[in-house]
Amino acid sequence: MNRSEALTYLITELGRENQAYQNLAIPVDDDEKRSLLRALMNVREPGPISPALLAVQDQLLQPEVRAKGIVALSEIETVNQWRARIGGPAGPFGDKLSLWQGDITRLAVDAIVNAANSQLLGCFVPGHNCIDNVIHSAAGLQLREACYQQMKQQHAPEPAGQAKITAAYNLPSKYVIHTVGPIVTARLTPELEQDLANGYRACLEIAVANQVRSLAFCCISTGVFRFPNQAAAAIAIATVRAFLEAHAEKFERIIFNVFLDKDFAIYKKLLI
Repeated sequence: MNRSEALTYLITELGRENQAYQNLAIPVDDDEKRSLLRALMNVREPGPISPALLAVQDQLLQPEVRAKGIVALSEIETVNQWRARIGGPAGPFGDKLSLWQGDITRLAVDAIVNAANSQLLGCFVPGHNCIDNVIHSAAGLQLREACYQQMKQQHAPEPAGQAKITAAYNLPSKYVIHTVGPIVTARLTPELEQDLANGYRACLEIAVANQVRSLAFCCISTGVFRFPNQAAAAIAIATVRAFLEAHAEKFERIIFNVFLDKDFAIYKKLLI
């Protein structure tokens, strides 16, 4: 089936799973169909998924990932390469660290980090632009199901400062590492700073345990969790450098992935 037919099929099948969505009007325009499909994927509860549906979903998602432009590790400068280009000296672990701005779902690395919520099931808000929603939407329905199976065994929400790992399914990375960052409700406290550092460290530890040699961190907790961007970046870099003091040989590269211009400027000043 072509793309338009695949979109119609997936919307119809997901609608049949939930009585509230069985009589949805399917748009004629393919872009509108795609938006509706993403919304249905975002609100779908975990549960068995038919192989036929997954096959069509994967045939839709994989070309979309390629169309965005897959970025190989070799295409991303290290901090030391950047410093050399501008005539600066090498920095601490500068051959292991990189700063890259863009969509984390484009990175063909061993693992990317997802800033998750305590349910660890992805964002259920249709079309929301948080990184949790973006990653789950690009990876496919399998990612929510994989997270659900781990959470079902845990019998409790995921606390801040820990990490879990799953396959990445339709993403160009091999794995997704999920961590819940701290939520800043009033003011930043030492406890919240420690929770954030613990989250970065937990991701690094689970990466080592799974032979992940290239790892891309998003800006954990700086979105709707309201952790100040400058403080978060300083904690991220300090925690990674401290971990590399004992485990540098375990990693080929650790990438600080940013999306916003302000985060790029903050990390550049701290790293370069």
